[in-house]
Amino acid sequence: MKRIILMVLRNLLFVPYGWFKLCYTASHVDKYTEEERYKVLKMIDNRANWGGRITIDAHGVENIPDKDGFMFFPNHQGLYDVLAILQVCPRPFSVVMKKEVADVPFLKQVFACMKAIPLDRDDIRQGLKVIQQVAEEVKKGRNYLIFAEGTRSKNQNQLLEFKGGSFKSAVKAQCPIVPVALIDSYKSFDTNSIEKLTVQVHFLEPIPYETYKGMKTTEIAAMVKGRIEDTIARYE
Repeated sequence: MKRIILMVLRNLLFVPYGWFKLCYTASHVDKYTEEERYKVLKMIDNRANWGGRITIDAHGVENIPDKDGFMFFPNHQGLYDVLAILQVCPRPFSVVMKKEVADVPFLKQVFACMKAIPLDRDDIRQGLKVIQQVAEEVKKGRNYLIFAEGTRSKNQNQLLEFKGGSFKSAVKAQCPIVPVALIDSYKSFDTNSIEKLTVQVHFLEPIPYETYKGMKTTEIAAMVKGRIEDTIARYE
């Protein structure tokens, strides 16, 4: 919470314009292209990170596929994760978010700009519809991010189990899977520190459909988790 307050205080002159621009874009998403909405988000994200004294140390940006229609699968440390990836990812992407954060101020507007899809984890039928919708949109060239742990880990840089069901959309879309390793992202919003902070974002080598074709989704989940864990162990 302290860092969020710092972000606002150091951007006092920018906040009215930034908030208006974000809210207007979120309320008129069909008026803008995905690239235009993404540009707005990156501008606001950059100012927020500057205000919060956060530096993003990006690795492997060259691993992001040249062709759209891929899916990111990062580890999940907290509310800041998407903002960390957004700042350093040059390609627009959307998110499957749990419905509980759909009404959190600021995040609500950010996710609206991304045309993110809310997921009710207690509604199996709605979950199946989300899987199909994401697969169809990825096939058409949109990029998506899903947190395969289902909820954020409260064990700092240690991962929870990756859920096999999270990978069903990728299997249906037959798209590249890009594992993403986040290191120290939890320190942004989930601690009371306002010390300068560096968050690492590692885009790992994409896994083409040909590699995971025929694998069970639980096996895909274990493979992706293992690659992320290996990266965290190397750089933490």
